This record gives sequence, structure tokens and C-alpha cells, in this order.
Amino acid sequence: MADNYDRAKSLKSPGDAEVVAELRGRIAELESAVRNKEVALRGRIAELEYANEQLRRRGQGEGNHEVLPVVVAATVDLSRVDTSIVRHVTSFLASSRELLKLALTCKSFGWRQPTSTLNWSLVEEVARQAACSMATEEEMGCLPQYVRGTATWLSILHRYEHLLMFDVLLGGFIEHRNGDKTAVCATGGFFSYSVAVSSSYVMTSGAHYAEFLITGKPYIGIVRPMPGLDADAYHEGEFCFIGMARLQPDFLVQRSDDWGDGEVHACEYYKYDGGVNWTDWDDDRIDEEWEGRESRQSGDTVGMLLNLDEGTLTVCKNNRRLGVIKDGLSGPYCWYVCLGKHPTVTDAVSIKRGEAPCSIRTEQRQPNRIVL
Repeated sequence: MADNYDRAKSLKSPGDAEVVAELRGRIAELESAVRNKEVALRGRIAELEYANEQLRRRGQGEGNHEVLPVVVAATVDLSRVDTSIVRHVTSFLASSRELLKLALTCKSFGWRQPTSTLNWSLVEEVARQAACSMATEEEMGCLPQYVRGTATWLSILHRYEHLLMFDVLLGGFIEHRNGDKTAVCATGGFFSYSVAVSSSYVMTSGAHYAEFLITGKPYIGIVRPMPGLDADAYHEGEFCFIGMARLQPDFLVQRSDDWGDGEVHACEYYKYDGGVNWTDWDDDRIDEEWEGRESRQSGDTVGMLLNLDEGTLTVCKNNRRLGVIKDGLSGPYCWYVCLGKHPTVTDAVSIKRGEAPCSIRTEQRQPNRIVL
């Protein structure tokens, strides 16, 4: 045994001692790190035990022997809450879309309750109050009547939020369609034109978007507000804002200071071939070309975005952007349409407010370019 030990000892090289020393040093470092971690962990445990003791003492002082508070879920019986209070709170919702979302949350809001004296749900009652309080008698006449199973108060409120009316008719060959002031159609002989104006909606700044559902070949555009124009003076003849020189003096006398220095007093988009006409009521520019010009078909929905911050009028067809038909616009404008009868089709248009498609809302200003 002693011989074997001495032989192994004699075989060790001088480098072995250095390796052993290095390993022992590394082991000492690791042991020191472990001890430090143990000290830090004990300290953290002590802190947590102290905090828990403080919570326990606080709970005992308040008569609660639980270390942590217990949250108990509660169910509120809305039938025991006065409906007038619920209606008042609900009335702060801003739109028919938000009311619809509320109606879908639970039956207590969206369904008629058997114990309620209302003939409809709480949400329907809020929608009824909102529509009746905001809409004028004239506007209410353009809205559908409430009929259970056919028209809800939510749908009536939604219609009101998107309501635009043709409240002024100029010329003897146009009428409201079925008494609905949001829709007009041509009457009378072939190629006899008349105009409908949404005069109560005057656009003076910002961006405004409207949608026109078209039949036939109407003209659609913007015109200066002229509240002093006597519609009765034109109820027997033909009427157009552009292309009728004999009427231009009547229009210019309506000029007011808020028109400013802008030269474009009327601008219209011709649905049939996509041309653009505009006038300063001294000279008419008929059928100007523009980038994006495209012909239309009966049944299309034409959208128009008037951006008075940038002075542009942009057209889209069936939610697809076509382009800017006019720039350099300033001052106030109203929407209008010009309709006529044709051998194969009679012009008709309905109008409503809408939300501009993303392709229009996010576009950068693109100046109108004349194509030579």
C-alpha cells in the first residue's frame, strides 16, 4: 500500500498542484456567493414576515381577522332600479351605435321588460327621446314612423344622425320622391332640368362627406348658400346653376361677404361621363377633364368629400376613390343635385351623410391636374 502511494505521488507533475489550487479557489468563491444569497433571501423573508404581521395587526384592529381582504362578487337586480335613473344615465351615450352596443350587453337594456310600463326596451326609450328632442318637425317628417317589427327607434335615431335633406327645390320639373325630402326625382318633359339644394346644411370649414344614390344621369355638386333666392319665382321653368346665362345675375346679387375671394361659386360632377363643370357666374367652364375621370352607371353610389381646410372636392364611386375634381375652394357651400328626364331613364337621387372611406380620409392633398 505504502509503495503504491509513494509511486503515485512520484508520478504527479508540477502543474497538478496549480490546477488543484485553482479549483479550490473557485470552490471558495462559489461557497461565498451561496452564503451571500442565503443572507439576502433570509433578509427578504424577514421583510415579508414583517409586512404580513403588520397586515394581521391592522386587520385585528378593524375587527377583521383575515390577513387579506376578501372580494365578494355581487349581482345587481336592475328591475329594482328606477327606470328613469337608468334612462338618464344611458342618455349620456353619444350615438345610436353606442346604444346598440348597450342593448346587446344584456336583456335588461335591450329587451322589453314585462314589469315595465314602456312599450319598448330601455335603450329604445332613450333612442326615442334623443330623436324627438334633437330633430325638428321638418326632419321628423323625413324619418320613418315607428312601427313595431318594421322600424325601431334605434333605426330612426340612426337615420337622423345621417340625415341630409333637399329642402329647397328650384325649377318646375322636380319633386320629392314619395314625400321623402332626402330623395328627389325629375318630372316633366325630356331634358328639362331642375335643381334640389340641401340649403339648411351650410359647410363653412372642415371636412364634410355625403353619399348620393343615383338613378339616371344627374349632376351632383356644391353651390354657394343663397337664402334670399325666391324658389317660387322659378317653379314653372327650367333651372340650372351652370349653363343658364339669364339666371347668373340672380345668383350674383345673392353674394355675401363670407363668400370671400373664391372664384368657384358652383361646381358639379356629371355622373354620365365623369365630366366636371364649374362657374364664377361670369364664365362657365364646361366638362373639364381631371385625373381619375370615369363614367358611371345607374345605381352607383357617389361619395363626395368637401375639405375646406385644404380647398378640395374629392369624388369616389361605390367606396372607391376616383380623385380630386376641384381645388382652390373657399367660403361656404351647400350640396345640390341637378336632374332631368331622358328618353330611356328619369334622374333620381337620394342623399345622406356618411363616413368617408379610408382611401379618402387618409389621402394627402393631390392638386387637380388638367389633362390636355
